[in-house]
Amino acid sequence: MFEWLVIPVAYLLGSVSSGIIVCKLMGFDDPREHGSQNPGATNVMRVGGKKAAGITLFSDLLKGLLAVWLAKIVSDSNSIVMLSALAVFLGNLFPVFFNFKGGKGVATGCGVLLGLSWGLGLAVALTWIIVLKVSKVSSLSALIAGCLTPIYAWFIVAEPEYIFIATVISLLSLWRHKANILRLIQGTED
Repeated sequence: MFEWLVIPVAYLLGSVSSGIIVCKLMGFDDPREHGSQNPGATNVMRVGGKKAAGITLFSDLLKGLLAVWLAKIVSDSNSIVMLSALAVFLGNLFPVFFNFKGGKGVATGCGVLLGLSWGLGLAVALTWIIVLKVSKVSSLSALIAGCLTPIYAWFIVAEPEYIFIATVISLLSLWRHKANILRLIQGTED
């Protein structure tokens, strides 16, 4: 019965905004006050450099992974695992500790997918890395990886619950990138 508590715990874990905390601890400005006004790794790099961005990226990925692992340890229920995966992701997008203004979910979503299926998470991460190396545009990398996520889930995992969660994560992340999509279309994206 208490296994359901892992879902709100996952949301609270997701609500810990790594970028804001990293910048504060390293003496940098709040990333929400600069650039894209997003506390994700890309904007943290603009504010605090590569080291701060790397720590943010790793921390966001880790919280997604940990939430799924915790759910798998606590419960045998696939529903609880999937709801926990969604909860940590929503916590990252809408963190209760930071006025519900969070990141775009790229790293946390990748961590969630790694927790659900190593193959799926690695396929998404490798897509993001390859597109970034070729294009040098982080948002384009996230968008392409996000669009391919449900397809990867279909072929790699092929279970309806995994495909559903992968699709929801993908759609929410794409929605959070709507300003980036507009700038890419206009040719004004950094």
